[in-house]
Amino acid sequence: MPTREDALTLLKQYNKNPALIQHGLQVEVCMRYFAARAGGDVETWGMVGLLHDLDYEQYPEQHCTKAAEIMEEAGYSQEIIRAMLSHAWGICTDVEPLSAMEKTLYAVDELSGLVNACVLVRPSKSIMDLGLKSVKKKFKTKSFAAGVDRETVRKGAQMLEMELDQLITEVIEAMKADAEAIGVA
Repeated sequence: MPTREDALTLLKQYNKNPALIQHGLQVEVCMRYFAARAGGDVETWGMVGLLHDLDYEQYPEQHCTKAAEIMEEAGYSQEIIRAMLSHAWGICTDVEPLSAMEKTLYAVDELSGLVNACVLVRPSKSIMDLGLKSVKKKFKTKSFAAGVDRETVRKGAQMLEMELDQLITEVIEAMKADAEAIGVA
C-alpha cells in the first residue's frame, strides 16, 4: 500500500498548478478530520482526499477515469479508487457514494473550495476569523465562487445526515486545525 508521501508525490507528478495541489491538501485535511470523528481509517480517508482530483489538470476530459488507471497502476486499493470515483457521481461517473468515506468526500470536496474562496476575500486572508455566517452568505450568492456546485454540497449534507450549517461548521473547523499547511492561515 502506498504511503501518504507516495500519494503527495503522485499528486504533484500530475498537477503543477499550486491551487490544485492546495485543494487536494485541503480536502485531505477535511477527510482526516471526518475520519477521526467517524472512527474511520484516517490514513485511507486522507489519501482519498489528497488524490480525488489527481487527473484533473492533465486529463480534464477523462476526469476520474484516468485517475482510476493511474491509481491502480500505483498500487492503490479498490476501496480508495472507488471512493475517488464516487466524488464525481452524476457529473462524470455513475459511482454512487455509499460508504461513510465516499459520502464524506462527496460532501466536503465542493464545500472546501467554497470555504477557501471565502478565506481569499477576507481582509485577514485567514480562516481563523471565518465564521458560519460569512460562509452561508457567500453560499447563497451564486455569483461568488460560481464553480462550486451548491446542490452537490446540499446533497452531501443529506447523505451524511447533517444539517448544512453543521457541515459548513465542521469543514471550517477541519481546515482551521491545519490552516498553515493548507494555505489558509
